[in-house]
Amino acid sequence: MTEQTSSTETPRRIVVAGGGPAAHRFADAMHARGLEGWHVTVLTEEAHLPYDRVALSKALTDSDVDLTLGTASMWDHEALALKTGERVIKINHAAKSVETAAGNTYEFDELVVATGSDAARLPIPGAEHVHVYRTLEDVWAINKAIAELTAKLGRKINAVTIGGGLLGLESAAGTEQLGATPVVINGAPWLMNTQLDEGAGQALGRLIEAKGFTVHGGVFPSEVLSEDGQVTGVLMADGRIIPADLVIVAIGVKPRDELFRAAEGEEQLFDLGQRGGVVINDGCETQVPGIWAIGEVANFGGMCLGLVAPANTMAEIVADRLHGGEATFPGFDTATKLKLSGVDVASFGDAFARTEHALEIVYADPARGVYQKIVTTDDAKTLLGGIFVGDATPYTSLRPMLGRELAAEPGAYLTAAGGGEAPETELPDDAILCSCNNVTAGTIRDTVNGCGACDGNAPVQELGELKGCTRAGTSCGSCVPMLKKLLETELTKSGVEVSKALCEHIELSRQELFDAIRVLELTSFEEIMAKYGTGAGCDICKPTIANILASQNSAYVLDAGRGTLQDTNDRALANMQKDGTYSVVPRIAGGEITPKKLGVIAAVAEKYNLYTKITGGQRIDMFGARLEELPEIWKELVDAGFESGQAYGKSLRTVKSCVGSTWCRFGVQDSVAMAIQLELRYRGLRSPHKLKMGVSGCARECAEARGKDVGVIATADGWNLYVGGNGGATPAHAQLLAKDLDDETLIKYIDRYFMYYIRTADRLQRTARWQEELDGGIKHVEDVVVKDTLGIAADLEAAMEKHVDTYIDEWADTLKDPERLRRFRSFVNAPDQKDDSITFVSDERGQMRPATAEEKGKVLIGATIPMRPSAPELDKNEV
Repeated sequence: MTEQTSSTETPRRIVVAGGGPAAHRFADAMHARGLEGWHVTVLTEEAHLPYDRVALSKALTDSDVDLTLGTASMWDHEALALKTGERVIKINHAAKSVETAAGNTYEFDELVVATGSDAARLPIPGAEHVHVYRTLEDVWAINKAIAELTAKLGRKINAVTIGGGLLGLESAAGTEQLGATPVVINGAPWLMNTQLDEGAGQALGRLIEAKGFTVHGGVFPSEVLSEDGQVTGVLMADGRIIPADLVIVAIGVKPRDELFRAAEGEEQLFDLGQRGGVVINDGCETQVPGIWAIGEVANFGGMCLGLVAPANTMAEIVADRLHGGEATFPGFDTATKLKLSGVDVASFGDAFARTEHALEIVYADPARGVYQKIVTTDDAKTLLGGIFVGDATPYTSLRPMLGRELAAEPGAYLTAAGGGEAPETELPDDAILCSCNNVTAGTIRDTVNGCGACDGNAPVQELGELKGCTRAGTSCGSCVPMLKKLLETELTKSGVEVSKALCEHIELSRQELFDAIRVLELTSFEEIMAKYGTGAGCDICKPTIANILASQNSAYVLDAGRGTLQDTNDRALANMQKDGTYSVVPRIAGGEITPKKLGVIAAVAEKYNLYTKITGGQRIDMFGARLEELPEIWKELVDAGFESGQAYGKSLRTVKSCVGSTWCRFGVQDSVAMAIQLELRYRGLRSPHKLKMGVSGCARECAEARGKDVGVIATADGWNLYVGGNGGATPAHAQLLAKDLDDETLIKYIDRYFMYYIRTADRLQRTARWQEELDGGIKHVEDVVVKDTLGIAADLEAAMEKHVDTYIDEWADTLKDPERLRRFRSFVNAPDQKDDSITFVSDERGQMRPATAEEKGKVLIGATIPMRPSAPELDKNEV
């Protein structure tokens, strides 16, 4: 245990050697516990902020993806310093300092070494021509090489990955997504032999071979062949030559323990493991007091492991001990779950049944490529481990039960055998639900019930907030289904009804109601309530039903009794502001507008004395219109060729664009033309929440497309499609769905994506949250939208075509019908009377704004300060 520091003393200096996930978690843990009395300096040789190495496969297929861990603002703390480009090369333990390759010296009171590991290399001829899979630079180089070789050779290249473990299969899957032919060479007889037994490994091999992978197992490479520096193949130990254009070596990692190795002639102060790594005790301290080791460089119990969970646990332990705690490292959690090209794989605990008298309960179906195994004690009661390939459904509920008695006989959990769903499992409070972040079920329960990790100990009832408070589900994400289930269970226990019902009047969920309305072709609120509802409806089901009807039929939204169902903004076809006036937002597709149309907007704004503001969506918002003025204003705009921008509806708002290749010297595609095409296609599309799009003409991303529900970014070969992004209070980056699409395919995929979202999302659910809660996330979206695994693509496209063909501009339609215009009166019984409580003042920038309560008190009731001229008496001013 380390003595705590008084806040009145000079801060104790902590130096962290390394800037990977373990180093970040340590800095974050210190920050969370309080940095008073401490100063932490993190030295990383890379040029980046600490990033998520577990997600490197995303960077392999998408060079623009942001893998930064946590928030960059953490490093703004005065007691935290991150030094990039600083590789520690020597520890001076006597002087309590470290030296870096840049020639700098940093003194410390406590040193935490988190140098991680290096990619293992093959000691064979030709190894200088291979790629490795370890850092961002490594995967960016692979991405670039595949693109360049494909262009140079004019064909699909052969990408050979040497290594059939976790990293090797991730790498091979990435090359397949980049358009290469994936080939795996594995020295072991079966894939993932460290995590899977032979039956599971063989099942995995069959599954990925069915996906187009070629696997060569049980033989080692002896040479990488090349001509003029270009790889041509891999010579195997048995004499075979495997054709190859690119070779990646992913055969494991080697701890970077050079800082702990004594130079020749010096005393060896640190104990090193037989296979590398510095030996630590259960407090994560080395043999030298004040020098700690965490992550892959740390050897505990004769092992070094490159997994997230133990690295995070070690980081938390050191932070705890530096703050006076006595936490101890319990040993390595080797649980693994991943999805490779759509194939589920999971392994945990004593997967190989090495425990004495252990029982193995196995279900295997070679034809389907499914393998499920549960390992228990000899009485078949206590769970010791398991392996799942092809169907890993039971893993989520079983993993937290490791070492505990099962609630049912083991065979009941082998869901692939056809016995139905796995039995319900009640997790004890001390069961680890999220192994990556060491979060127990008890912590989740406490947080949900208002005595946990959130500010003010307020009860938590939303999954996103629960993840943010506890960190559960924020790393690999495999525990999210169990986390959601536990949240719903606790809410139910607390008397909070967890129901998919839309509201008290309709028991169906929004998705169920949408499908019912679509299949039965219901067209009115009365029909729907008669069949599926009770009572007169409420402010939840009414606008939801109105929204569903509008998304299935492009009929005028205020006709046939639908006007009373709408929200305030939809009823006025405009956004109501704080003073009771409305804003007017004409559509400016793609942000492109002619000088003549700009002049129309200027003239309208001056005539009706409207406050004008350019929005973030590249259009012009005019504020301060009275309800009765809306038809007059819109008549002038419609006559000039404008249409409703639908800023008031749960529908497409804008498609933001940069100027693209037409004007910009960096542009590679005409982003403005594409943005206009998309906006005119999806205008008026009603959806569960607002929709925003962006189109950027090059990778510089000036249109901020990845912050939109759908983002399109130009490449030299077409368009990259990103989905599920948004700004706001809980921003999310859109995720890559497909690359290098032509115009037709791009629009086809967006059609499918929007329609699938509209049909299946919850009420008021943005695409980011909807996508996050889908089982499988972006992979599920890819399966439905790109691969059409549900067989509904044609139906989704037809639904979108129906919308496009039947679109009407709501304001143009309103102006044609005197009866519809009757809605736009401040007082129903006095149509010519204005609402005199609305007053304005001029601000310091020469525009009008709503008067404050104090300013209103200085003038007569019904006055405007000065009053905006009313049409047609433009010269009349009243005081």
